[in-house]
Amino acid sequence: MPHIINFYGVHDEYGEFSNFAPFPIRLDGKLWPTSEHYFQAQKFEDEQHREAIRKANSPMIAARMGRDRKKKLRRDWESAKVGVMTIAVRAKFTQHDVLRKLLSGTGDAKIVEHTENDSYWGDGGDGSGRNMLGQVLMRVRTELQQAGDDDLATIPC
Repeated sequence: MPHIINFYGVHDEYGEFSNFAPFPIRLDGKLWPTSEHYFQAQKFEDEQHREAIRKANSPMIAARMGRDRKKKLRRDWESAKVGVMTIAVRAKFTQHDVLRKLLSGTGDAKIVEHTENDSYWGDGGDGSGRNMLGQVLMRVRTELQQAGDDDLATIPC
């Protein structure tokens, strides 16, 4: 049975895997404070609201703004969200050497966002959730392991 790596809190072991971890990413010609800021902003077509989320003082505030349903979600969000998360995670783990090494170094371990707070991106706390963030991390890990250090430029951001 493969080793299982649970993560959730930024200050816990493997907390770097959290989208709240303070690792800025450069995407779409802009610097985003965290992958959470980027992910939440992409939910909206309104450029001003996306920019406000990018400038939010913390990933928690960005997440709250992204959950605000007074603002109109982009029409294709449900079908686009895993792809957007993959772009954010891929950028984070290719743009920070320390993170790339950490993720690659997990070998073939199962990576699980272990939380009762989310049964889509996480495991629902009891393993019944879909663990989509863990799935994305494992997919990006495979890309990194197959690319090796010299081929990182070939991984699309």
